[in-house]
Amino acid sequence: MIFIPCLVQDVLPEIAEACGRVLHAAGARPEIPAGQTCCGQLLFKLGHVRKVTPLARRVMDLFEPADAVVCPSGSCTRMIRSYPDLFPSDPELAAAARSLAAKTYEFSQFLVDILGVLDFGAHLPATAVYHDSCQVGRALGVVSQPRQLLARVRGLTLVEPARPDACCGFGGPFSLRFPGVSEALVQEKAESILATRATTVISAEPSCLLNIGGYLQKNTTPLATLHIAQVLATGLTKGTR
Repeated sequence: MIFIPCLVQDVLPEIAEACGRVLHAAGARPEIPAGQTCCGQLLFKLGHVRKVTPLARRVMDLFEPADAVVCPSGSCTRMIRSYPDLFPSDPELAAAARSLAAKTYEFSQFLVDILGVLDFGAHLPATAVYHDSCQVGRALGVVSQPRQLLARVRGLTLVEPARPDACCGFGGPFSLRFPGVSEALVQEKAESILATRATTVISAEPSCLLNIGGYLQKNTTPLATLHIAQVLATGLTKGTR
């Protein structure tokens, strides 16, 4: 089953579509259960832990039948994997949360580590930077998997900025509470990307793509921004679901 983050549902639905097409091409049978809600990450980061538990229970109920849960966002994946900590005094709910956490994967991690499928016949004639988001790279430790997938994309030249794992400054509510710091971080990130002369920014984190892309657009140096699922889907026909 695919967990669709709020940001993807409301702003970048094309990422969800690409994710489904790629998973299908990899031999999986992706399903998107109806009635999905927020994973609770924003509330959790703001310290409203009690308000997160109803959202977590909803996610746990919806995805309980799944053999695996795949998410095109490292931050939401990390949040779902944190669910067991929300139920310290309820062994039954904690066990259900551990079961869900154990079968929840970030998109590129699932393709490489679980399915073992790396080549989708993708073709993208571009010079690109891969941005290691804090949640995908640092929190989940998913660093080599996206690069293994991108190394098999025909026509793509991948270049590394000075600090590929430097934060883009989004951080959910962080960018709202500390806009000055957020702006400085995304400026530094954008400058390091532009120094590579790349034409495209690729990431496994939708929020980072929006933040980096928005800054570049605002400062009249727009680059193409693509989720890794969109890159891999370039090798698939439009009818592939």
